[in-house]
Amino acid sequence: MSKIKKILVANRGEIAARVMRTAREMDIATVALYSDADRDAPYVRLADEAVHLPGTAPADTYLRADLVLSAAAKTGADAVHPGYGFLSENEEFARACAAAGVIFIGPSPEAIAAMGSKIEAKNIMSAAGVPVLPGMVVENEADEDPARLADAATQIGLPVLVKAAYGGGGRGMRIVTTADELVEAVRSARREALSAFGNGTVFLEKFVESPRHIEVQIFGDRHGNVVHLGERECSIQRRYQKIIEESPSTAVDDELRAALGQAATSAGKALNYEGAGTVEFVMAPDGAFYFLEVNTRLQVEHPVTEMVTGTDLVRGQILVAAGQPLPDEILNPTFTGHAVEVRLYAEDAAAGFMPVSGTLATFEIPDFPGIRVDAGFESGSHISTFYDPMLAKIIGYGRDRDDACDRVARALTESSVHGVTTNRDLLIGILREDEFRSGATDTGYLERHSVAELTSAQTDGSIATTHAIVAALAALTERRESTKVLPGLPSGFRTVRSAPQSLILDHDGTELDVRYRVQRNTVRASVGDTTFDSIEVVSRSANSVDAVIDGVRRRYRITRVGRAHYVHSSLGNSEFIEAERFPDPAGRQEAGSLLAPMPGTVVRVAVAEGERVTTGQAVIVLEAMKMEHTIKAPADGTVGALPVVEGQQVDAGTVLAVITSEGEDGR
Repeated sequence: MSKIKKILVANRGEIAARVMRTAREMDIATVALYSDADRDAPYVRLADEAVHLPGTAPADTYLRADLVLSAAAKTGADAVHPGYGFLSENEEFARACAAAGVIFIGPSPEAIAAMGSKIEAKNIMSAAGVPVLPGMVVENEADEDPARLADAATQIGLPVLVKAAYGGGGRGMRIVTTADELVEAVRSARREALSAFGNGTVFLEKFVESPRHIEVQIFGDRHGNVVHLGERECSIQRRYQKIIEESPSTAVDDELRAALGQAATSAGKALNYEGAGTVEFVMAPDGAFYFLEVNTRLQVEHPVTEMVTGTDLVRGQILVAAGQPLPDEILNPTFTGHAVEVRLYAEDAAAGFMPVSGTLATFEIPDFPGIRVDAGFESGSHISTFYDPMLAKIIGYGRDRDDACDRVARALTESSVHGVTTNRDLLIGILREDEFRSGATDTGYLERHSVAELTSAQTDGSIATTHAIVAALAALTERRESTKVLPGLPSGFRTVRSAPQSLILDHDGTELDVRYRVQRNTVRASVGDTTFDSIEVVSRSANSVDAVIDGVRRRYRITRVGRAHYVHSSLGNSEFIEAERFPDPAGRQEAGSLLAPMPGTVVRVAVAEGERVTTGQAVIVLEAMKMEHTIKAPADGTVGALPVVEGQQVDAGTVLAVITSEGEDGR
């Protein structure tokens, strides 16, 4: 057994940084890979060396096994850590590493191959005595025959879950509740699976209603040891992707934990498993559980297990890959406290969790006791459309569940994340919501609780009103500080008193007319119909205001980027866009225009020019950040124009189609 000396991390973002931190502690050199889009990413600077992969799309960069192994040879790396996603569960890549004399830090190619097909995985698990759900495979267009699908749905029983056979992360997954939806759901899932994983095979299985998503961390070595490190609760999901994970689960007692652990280790032993893996189960309300899949890699949510067991799973992976037995802390784990992880995404939760791109003007998460942050970005980082939009994982550890939730909620509240829309307010709302705090969670949680309900405390209109005044005062101060003409004059000076100064701000589509008059340290202001007769300004600058508003003194932080104003205080966070004084009329769009909500690729044009459409009918399907997004007709009408074609790259705001409603075309 020889020590690994240099690891090439075949991944990007937070997981690349995570692996590098442990490697550094073990005195192992690291090599980063970076695409054109990741040239300035923080993880690249953490590595001892880095190799450029020309291009941006995953298929041209991080999924190119030949380029990865070429980089390993060029830098003298004797091991490759694949992270998660990309090549982490690619059997051929694991074999190619072995052929090149490079250690693959993960399970054997045989284990990856066995679990790479969810269909074969179910067969293996069934033989090992692990409970599974019945299903049907759809491999080609012939299998999409409506009659065959309808017959299968009848035998399985609705509702049915359509899942990609060679991938995960919610991609290529659909829930079908009626027979009429089945054909289109299968076709859409197959397209998405083909794009994300290179294989469009999907399968149907019975959908367990109101289930919990429970997974068990396993670890094996080549000395015959296979153990489990407890369960993780991953039921809070959107788009079939987890956004909050925790350990232990509130639904699992000692008896059930033993049964889950036994099933998970049986799965590992059936595979002669080496390294870190996760056995995922769907659990019914009565506690019955069924096999979902084995993820033959490190999971995104592995930190919660590390925090309740005091282990370093990446260190364990590296030791096992070098041929060493499991370290004692993994072989005989102890469990204390509770850990909760949230995934902070660049996405618009109110718009159906639409991923967004842009530049992070500010990205600061406070360093609190019991809080761990695994981040892939920093202030100034650009969020592209080519990769998953997760910005960071914030993990809280506490004596109990309430303690952990409180710490994460406070860390999120005091974070400054400006420049792109995120799901932060939603995460805070969930962490403070009564049903979640009681532990009564399942995968339908976000169907019972709307985004509007969960974010109402953070989107209170009075917060925006107060923050709008603060933004105006900061902007005023910035102008006075930068002026070169009569800089000594007080702000808003007039020889004859005239109308108050004003600033028009847009907040979530609502126009706020801020009017104010400054008299020394006192400000009189109004926002629409709301007036403030006496605001005491203790101090102010372009990026900070200390003021007494409505009898309460608060400190406000302001960040300005172009016309965007970001305000943070103990009330929460607000974003405003300053109105253009002289807008360009050429920027106006034709009535009925359907605009791209994000940059992406047109993968399907579902209508033809001149075709009549009905409300909710699919018009265009975009692919962005590895997910399909269907653009639907907002009303009955006729397709007046289709300026895009399949395969075309479009920017946010691009006109995809024009729907002319009845009466607009002269008929």
